Amino acid sequence: MNGQHDPADAPGPAGSAAGTGRRGRRGGTTESREQILDTARRLFAEHGFEGTSLRQIARETGVDPAMIHHFFKGKDELFALSVALPADPEKVLAGVDGYSPEDRADAIVRAVLRLWESPAQHSLVAFLRGTIGSKAKTLLLRELVQRTILGRIMAGVPGPPEEVAMRGNLVATQMVGVMLVRYVVRLEPLASASPDDIVRLVAPNVQHYLTGDLKPTGEPAAGGLKGGDAEASELAARTEP
Repeated sequence: MNGQHDPADAPGPAGSAAGTGRRGRRGGTTESREQILDTARRLFAEHGFEGTSLRQIARETGVDPAMIHHFFKGKDELFALSVALPADPEKVLAGVDGYSPEDRADAIVRAVLRLWESPAQHSLVAFLRGTIGSKAKTLLLRELVQRTILGRIMAGVPGPPEEVAMRGNLVATQMVGVMLVRYVVRLEPLASASPDDIVRLVAPNVQHYLTGDLKPTGEPAAGGLKGGDAEASELAARTEP
């Protein structure tokens, strides 16, 4: 997108037309809603959120743009439903950006664990398994992570944009790794560790990625990877048969 507002991305009169009647418009049925979602998934995967307009989705679905607003609140909701994430990232991470970047890691790890320890866990596992190996779903998830999840987690983190982006990527590798190993692969002893233990083990690494020195020195950062490794050894010793 070139930054210009697409009038079709805002609600319009119910009888407005998207074009000059080159094809018949479908009625407001459940089938039309699913067809809009199917088209949106494809276009968001191909062009990203910013590169896809509601007018384009309506045109390729063969419906009036007003029908999209009949079924969906706007492009943000349509995108979220296209990704089909079993939880709302905005709600999961609510309040995280209220912590200073220098004191945010515990809140991030606890927010993620709180979600995965909830009844949504089975749906989340199914979502991850369904995403792996699907190019379209992976592209949609990447867009969601960049726009919503990392945007909130990395709010206010100082540094050049390229460095902040790298820090966000490193935080993501840490948290995705925990989710996969603990909840999908269920590798012991991490799978049976208490949430408090995981926070103690993982938060120092996350904090290092957020605000620590990323320059390689040959030695682990104090209070970061070194501390996490020591506690990991302690946890493994406690959980051995």
